[in-house]
Amino acid sequence: MKIPSLIAALLFFYLPSSIGQSGYKILRDVKKNTSQSGYEILKDVERIDIPFEFKNNLILVNVTFNNTFPLKFIFDTGAENTILAKRTITDLLGVRYEREFKVLGSDMQTELTAYLVRGIHLKIEDMVSPNQTMLVLEEDYFNFEELLGIQIHGILGANIFKGLSVKINFRNKVITLMKSETGKLPNENYQVLPILVEKNKPYLETFVRTQNDTIVKVKLLVDTGAMLALLLNTDSHPGLKAPENAVSGNIGTGLGGFLKGHVGRVSELNFGDIQCNEVITNFQDYEEGMDSSLMLDRNGIIGNGILSRFDVIIDYPALKMYLQPNKSFKKEFKFDKSGLVVIAADFQLSKYIVHSVISGTPAALAGVLPGDEISRLNFAPAGMLTLERINQILRKKEGKKIVLVVKRNNKKHKLIFNLKKIV
Repeated sequence: MKIPSLIAALLFFYLPSSIGQSGYKILRDVKKNTSQSGYEILKDVERIDIPFEFKNNLILVNVTFNNTFPLKFIFDTGAENTILAKRTITDLLGVRYEREFKVLGSDMQTELTAYLVRGIHLKIEDMVSPNQTMLVLEEDYFNFEELLGIQIHGILGANIFKGLSVKINFRNKVITLMKSETGKLPNENYQVLPILVEKNKPYLETFVRTQNDTIVKVKLLVDTGAMLALLLNTDSHPGLKAPENAVSGNIGTGLGGFLKGHVGRVSELNFGDIQCNEVITNFQDYEEGMDSSLMLDRNGIIGNGILSRFDVIIDYPALKMYLQPNKSFKKEFKFDKSGLVVIAADFQLSKYIVHSVISGTPAALAGVLPGDEISRLNFAPAGMLTLERINQILRKKEGKKIVLVVKRNNKKHKLIFNLKKIV
């Protein structure tokens, strides 16, 4: 029997948010008193600038919650609704939970729990939403800190900024919310692309060329809550299979644990006259028991690994997206060259544990094992590193020597390997 379902999010490499067919009643409850459209937020001003941090390929904004708690939320065009991951915050404030309902996990099978709350006051820089309806997770199913090594409290969904033109300047790290000028071209250097907006979320229809030279028309969610460059659902089209040289392993995680799939490349991804080449791509297979209808007929996701290479404007009312390449556009799409997936494990986020090791990779051949605690990386002690810095080191040029000291069963082991291109 199907349960009422709301896929709240998939994180780490991507963080989309989708609603299943049987979740419409829940959505009506969420939308009923969702306080403000974007136009009401901008009723007294022409625009609002919101500075952001860009860490681990995620857009992070400062949010003051109910005039009390300073929090960090992910700015997420791929999420229909705003979600608080930390129930302890609403518990401390005595916020009333109006309804409990079941959430379908990121594997589209695991049943989890969330609550509906209303009347929440959110302040994001100069933007104020005084009567926000949102979702609160019973537990922090995201585990942001463990996976990213930074404090994140929730996601800011498109119900906040719907009806506006949203400009994201990745170079200056500023989001600008503006009233739409009904598709007026910002300047001649922008590529103009039509989009679809479904359940507050923008979708782009374009073409990919796979490694075997097959050209496939795809419908992709434009998702600023996604760390990855590109994700393709292999069962959504017969031409979207992972290439033979793709590696298998974890391609993401979220509500319910890590997701399995393959990582490879596509030869081309087209944006009108603009073309991205040799794009790192996550290929996700539908698992047995997964209801593929919950993907809302999309073929995949475009994330910040690509979007950050452009100045981006999403004009929701005009149903247009504008892209202008920035200085990052021609950079190579990089992937880990060690075979390691590392997570942060302690309260201070300074203890780093090997979660998994891809078979046949340099780290695996050197003897690194899941559960190993990193003590030193290239002679830098763990306490001087961040999870983001560790991942940067493991993406450096091919051939770079890595000296890794790990703690295993209360003994230290020195493991040495050279980085090698995996994908």
